[in-house]
Amino acid sequence: MRTEAIAPLRAAHRPHAVSRWVAESAVPVLAVVGAILVVWMVATYVLNVTVQRDALDRAGTPYTAGELFLATYTMERPILPSPHQVAQELWKTTVGTPITSKRSLVYHGWITLSSTLVGFGIGTLLGIGLAVLIVHSRTLDKSLMPWIVSSQTIPILAIAPMIVVVANALGVTGLLPKAFISTYLSFFPVAVGMVTGLRSPDRLHLDLMRTYTATSSQVFWKLRLPAAVPFLFTSMKVGIAASLVGAIVAELPTGAVAGLGARLLAGSYYGQTVQIWSALFAAALMAAVLVAIVGMLDRIVRQRMGIRS
Repeated sequence: MRTEAIAPLRAAHRPHAVSRWVAESAVPVLAVVGAILVVWMVATYVLNVTVQRDALDRAGTPYTAGELFLATYTMERPILPSPHQVAQELWKTTVGTPITSKRSLVYHGWITLSSTLVGFGIGTLLGIGLAVLIVHSRTLDKSLMPWIVSSQTIPILAIAPMIVVVANALGVTGLLPKAFISTYLSFFPVAVGMVTGLRSPDRLHLDLMRTYTATSSQVFWKLRLPAAVPFLFTSMKVGIAASLVGAIVAELPTGAVAGLGARLLAGSYYGQTVQIWSALFAAALMAAVLVAIVGMLDRIVRQRMGIRS
């Protein structure tokens, strides 16, 4: 009887939850997207209209203001492509092209994704390992942490060719040199986040563990590590996005022939701005999906641990 009485209340509450989600999440996101599209359309016209007008004047074909306006958004090689041109290019190079073709963004995206995941995995393990050493050794904290911070001041475009050259000299080619560059960018947020998380337990809790004569290992596994889990996943979201940036950047100065970075480079060589923007949007979508996957794993782990968000 009690369950039968509660069921109508749950059913009545569900539409309110949906409407609240629409008001709090969907509407603001759609408003921002709409504003971006308006600004984009205006910028497309402003940047392309002069070039398109000159092209029509050279052709000697009479045109009206409306025809000029429409032609500005359908240029073959625009300075700034319109949203529908980017959308069409994305559709053509993902759905309309076989994934084994070198013109497919799925093909190039998979190559970049492989380097991203390998680099992210290595960077995450390296960051966690460094954080554990730093937290348990004051000497390493004083000596190692400044080097970790200063390592991120080196421009990645300067260090990427050096890493590839050294790796090739050691006989390491293919995916790993690009993964090393992703590792270089992704280990830092994980290391810093884990150090903060491992040091987050209250002094009272640490004193209580010592009262029970807990060993350093027990303090780590029972107190420090569970407290660091929220910090770990937050830093992993930053780390996986940085890893993707590292994989793309690694393909730019190394002469790669495949990957989203190579796609960007080829588009810049041949003035294919639509190709460049479609690759950029593909990279942004990939980053959003990767961050969402890490966020989903975060929620699952927190639920298993009984941690309330």
